[in-house]
Amino acid sequence: MEEGGAVATQRGAVLIAGLVFLLLLTLLATSSMQNATLQEKMAGSQAARDASFQAAESTLRLGEALIRSPGFSQARCPSPVACLPPPEAMTLTEAARGASGVVWAARPNGLLGIQYLGEIEDVVGGQALERPQKLYRVTAIGLQGTSRTVLESLHTEAQRIMWRQRL
Repeated sequence: MEEGGAVATQRGAVLIAGLVFLLLLTLLATSSMQNATLQEKMAGSQAARDASFQAAESTLRLGEALIRSPGFSQARCPSPVACLPPPEAMTLTEAARGASGVVWAARPNGLLGIQYLGEIEDVVGGQALERPQKLYRVTAIGLQGTSRTVLESLHTEAQRIMWRQRL
């Protein structure tokens, strides 16, 4: 009869061990699902950032092309403070006249703002200027989902001098 009692005890131990093992597998599966969901969200966020950067870049190139086009004209910034990079570029969501005085034009998936900073006579981009050139700041905003990319370039009538991404 001892053998029968020992077998019954062992069956109960196997049941408990099996339940503990099943619990561990359930925790592992839940953790894996959470990790997969997080990775999917990160991939979506990266895709939105890439799309907003591309939208900002194409808008920036459009603004630079406008400056180079014959007959382009814009009023000069009224004061040195108004010539600073427009702070509303980090929050603006639609075409409007910003607090800085920049008029923002709507573009597909973004906004475009151009500031005329004045004329320069110095060396630009390592090349001496033959005549004074008009200097512009082009600010492009790319919007995609919740992602925003702001790009700026300084540009003369003939060439881009520099560009940067504002963070």
